[in-house]
Amino acid sequence: MTTTSVREIDQTELAQPDYSDMFSELQATFRSGRTRDLAWRDAQLAALERMMTEQEAAITEALKQDLGKPAMETWLAEISYVTDDASYCRKNLKKWTRPRRVSTPAIAQPGKSWVQPEALGTVLIIGAWNYPLQLVLAGYAAAIAAGNCAILKPSELAPATSKLIAQIVPEYMDTDCVRVVEGAIPETTALLELPFDHILYTGNGNVARIIMAAAAKHLTPVTLELGGKSPCVVLPDANLETAASRIAWGKFTNAGQTCIAPDYILTDTETEAKLLPLLEKAIRKMYSDDPESSDSYGRIVNERHFDRIMGLMASGEVAIGGQSNRETLFIGPTVLTGASTDSPVMKEEIFGPVLPIVRVDDLDAAINFIRDGDKPLASYIFTGNGAAEARFVEEVSCGSTCVNDTMMFMMAHELPFGGVGGSGMGAYSGEYGFNTFSHEKAVMKRGLWPDPALRYAPYTKSKFDWMRRLR
Repeated sequence: MTTTSVREIDQTELAQPDYSDMFSELQATFRSGRTRDLAWRDAQLAALERMMTEQEAAITEALKQDLGKPAMETWLAEISYVTDDASYCRKNLKKWTRPRRVSTPAIAQPGKSWVQPEALGTVLIIGAWNYPLQLVLAGYAAAIAAGNCAILKPSELAPATSKLIAQIVPEYMDTDCVRVVEGAIPETTALLELPFDHILYTGNGNVARIIMAAAAKHLTPVTLELGGKSPCVVLPDANLETAASRIAWGKFTNAGQTCIAPDYILTDTETEAKLLPLLEKAIRKMYSDDPESSDSYGRIVNERHFDRIMGLMASGEVAIGGQSNRETLFIGPTVLTGASTDSPVMKEEIFGPVLPIVRVDDLDAAINFIRDGDKPLASYIFTGNGAAEARFVEEVSCGSTCVNDTMMFMMAHELPFGGVGGSGMGAYSGEYGFNTFSHEKAVMKRGLWPDPALRYAPYTKSKFDWMRRLR
């Protein structure tokens, strides 16, 4: 994911705030036991749901200011996503927190053993600007469900949403257990000096390395969601009309600023020729002949990203779109053909509304092409061939795979969401989020009688023989 909250600079030169008192207050609350109470967790998750509903208009307006995000995209990918995640956690809270009985070996009898989920403590959640509400509050829902206190750090690159989160979270949530810190490099750097019990970061690999280095000082575990170049393979036997609509929707939602958006298409020359007019038709149907005037199409977050994305246009021939307006931060849905594998557009995550098509001969070539790069956050294949589908799922390592669609796995709360290799580590969403912010503590309770001398010294041959039999 292309986002920046901390740069690789000499951070000692920056005047940093001190959050140690805030952190100590949250730790004190956690140690009081308040967040371990299931009734408290249920009430906080319910408050989070209510906040999403009651603040819908304000959230929609903030995201409109930051990203030109259409109201429906805001509702679908931000408001309802967080609401549904919190609701799902509430419904499953008792089941997830229940001790899980496991077997006890003969040598430890009489006794019983179980796994007891326990909260980690005080966690840090650093969000990103492209989905600036969801990427903070969905993680927070999981942290609440697991019984943690938290500091939330929304992205400074989405200032209206950051300000709104800082305003409404204290109105709805228990402020003894959660705080919001706004700001940029100095604030994030100061937070990273604290000994959190877990850090969830969404962003890019360069910043992730800084976060991991800071976390290592305290042996703090991290969950990283980092994005990457998510491939989309279109085979000749695919339903191309449906594929075009679903690829265009997945790519151009949020003006392409989505970590799991199809980053590029891999297909053969003949299929490309058939797919291009269908992509153009799908784009026109969704955003009209003038996407800049469409109420359904967003904007680039800032001028720096606008210039970066426009610089990638020269990597190929513009087959569809290519319109732009720097004053309004508009870049139209664009499809490139003839992009070489060593061109700039194929060397970095695009994170914008530019979709290059790379020609490959067949599925073998497509899989090899993907495997030669970093493991992506998502991968997509459109095919009607079950064997090809199974092979793609088996051989392409990535965070998530979707067959004959794009991005829809995010709607399933029972699926984990996270990366692998260069696209991240760890996962959250639903029970996976609960597990991320929990420790599975092993517990054994022993009876006091009988207490045979078998395990105690002195170690005799007879004891050794019995020990072998009881193994």
